[in-house]
Amino acid sequence: MTAAANKSAGRVCVVGLDGVPHSLLTRLAAEGTMPAVAELIEAGTLHQMRVSIPEISAVSWTSFATGSNPGVHGIFGFVELKPDSYEQRFPNFHECRARTIWERNGAAGGRSVVINQPFTYPVRPMEGKLISGFVALDLERGTYPPELLPPLKEIGYRIDIDTARCRQDHKLLWSDLNETLEARSRAVDMLWDEEWNYFQVVITGTDRLHHYLWDAVVDSTHPDHEAAFGYYRAVDGFVGKVWNRFHDEEGEGAIERFFLLSDHGFTSIKQEVYLNRWLQQEGYLILPDDAKSLEGIDEQSTAFCIDPGRILINRKGRFPRGAVSKADAPALAEEIKGKLEKLEFEGEPVMRKVFLRDEIYHGPLAAKGPDLVALSHHGYDLKGLTYADSVFGRSDLTGMHTWDDAFVLTGSQLDKPVFIWDLAGIILKTLGI
Repeated sequence: MTAAANKSAGRVCVVGLDGVPHSLLTRLAAEGTMPAVAELIEAGTLHQMRVSIPEISAVSWTSFATGSNPGVHGIFGFVELKPDSYEQRFPNFHECRARTIWERNGAAGGRSVVINQPFTYPVRPMEGKLISGFVALDLERGTYPPELLPPLKEIGYRIDIDTARCRQDHKLLWSDLNETLEARSRAVDMLWDEEWNYFQVVITGTDRLHHYLWDAVVDSTHPDHEAAFGYYRAVDGFVGKVWNRFHDEEGEGAIERFFLLSDHGFTSIKQEVYLNRWLQQEGYLILPDDAKSLEGIDEQSTAFCIDPGRILINRKGRFPRGAVSKADAPALAEEIKGKLEKLEFEGEPVMRKVFLRDEIYHGPLAAKGPDLVALSHHGYDLKGLTYADSVFGRSDLTGMHTWDDAFVLTGSQLDKPVFIWDLAGIILKTLGI
């Protein structure tokens, strides 16, 4: 397939802005901080979008890429339990059981360039070029084909900022954010002239900024407010650069084949909510006083939580120290759901809804999912820590993910409500697949 044939078939370009809320994007565009995005909004259609539950990048980006929910693709969170154990592990891209947009494009004879797509590590072979995003541990197993690795190193490509150091050192955060964005831009420059009919690039620095300094984004009196807006101006410049290239080459109708989106929204944290502590208080979870993980769980425990708000019934046959029969598990799940939905902080309800597994997961892998998934009201950040002293508390994080304030911008009017897994089908149809 030649580049000319790609163009005649209609190419698609996707830019992802990890963790950017619809509400923030519209504000920054209207106020002039993001003029390129403002022009795109004028040319296309901006939609508020709902994402996966739980509202985390591993699940949302996988749902976007595969056009399916976790019951089909099999990715339920950033962490899972090792088989026959309570020890946590990181699942990887090879555990995704559904084909991605670029894999289906390749099967149809197309070629793709995908840069910094979260949760694609280690890479799987494809027709085209792929650079893994968060949580890629190294470029060696995060780059396909392997021949792409030397030129990436030559341009100083970076997978991510130094998250451990930047969380504490905000001066380093600004330099790392800008250096990583510039490296992403150099990768676009290097790969743009490759043969492709599907091009995708994702910016994750926006998510990092929001976790560590959301206050600086939304509070004009914050000492880092101008630095935060400066970063957003740079992100806008990146978006404008990609759009202008695509538009210049595609001409009239390019907006119909250009997608700008986020994988979840963001908001300020009022309180972190430590669900394993709540389960302990309610008598469902028994852990040693000095427990730093779930590995010391008592065999009389009936439920436990893994990040961010996934509650599992400690069922016989599913877990090594299971205490609950398969017959009793549904009633216990309903009991926990009823209690947790009544949880309050200073008279304010914490939970928007607690879902039973079958309410949100469907497909051949649904049974592998958690028994319950909690969705909080904005401001209550759910955590699976096992060593919290109380149900509510705070860390140094200032921003948390939201489910219902993501966005997608494209040239078409989409049916409402828009969900992130709807987009793969729309993109594949645009590609003629």
